[in-house]
Amino acid sequence: MNRRSLLRSIGALIALPLLPSCSRAKESTSVAASSGQAIKPLNKPHEEWRGLVSPAAYAVLFNEDTERAGSSPLNNEKRAGTYICAACYLPLFESAHKFESGTGWPSFTQPIEGHIGTSKDYKLVWPRTEYHCARCGGHQGHVFDDGPEPRGERWCNNGVALAFVPEGQALPALRG
Repeated sequence: MNRRSLLRSIGALIALPLLPSCSRAKESTSVAASSGQAIKPLNKPHEEWRGLVSPAAYAVLFNEDTERAGSSPLNNEKRAGTYICAACYLPLFESAHKFESGTGWPSFTQPIEGHIGTSKDYKLVWPRTEYHCARCGGHQGHVFDDGPEPRGERWCNNGVALAFVPEGQALPALRG
């Protein structure tokens, strides 16, 4: 840790109690599908997903864990297709928007419009934008402003929170 990082961390720790308590809570945004219809969130307790996804996927999706960098086979996926939520199967990203970020996690320049919800995350003291599936609420990752042009966004996703459907294969029916 260099001196500048140390000073920023100390400053953030000092400032944290000064933030209004309501601003430290997760603030979720609403989402609407590109068709103009809102994605209807599922009213399903997180515990009910446990038997439908792997233990690693459950930890990421519903306990907001993070998989180890470089561990996902989706990092090397180069085929055309669609990336869907590993829990409810809602399409979240198109392969045309995937890029190699060098971070060790699958990264995209943009999601499918209206299929992602966001909230502020203060787990590392400074605010980050966490994003989740608009349908099941499963945590996917965080969005950063260091991506390629023209949008400048990097949607950094946990691979275990996604499944890949190659172009030409039918998308599975939404799971609920």
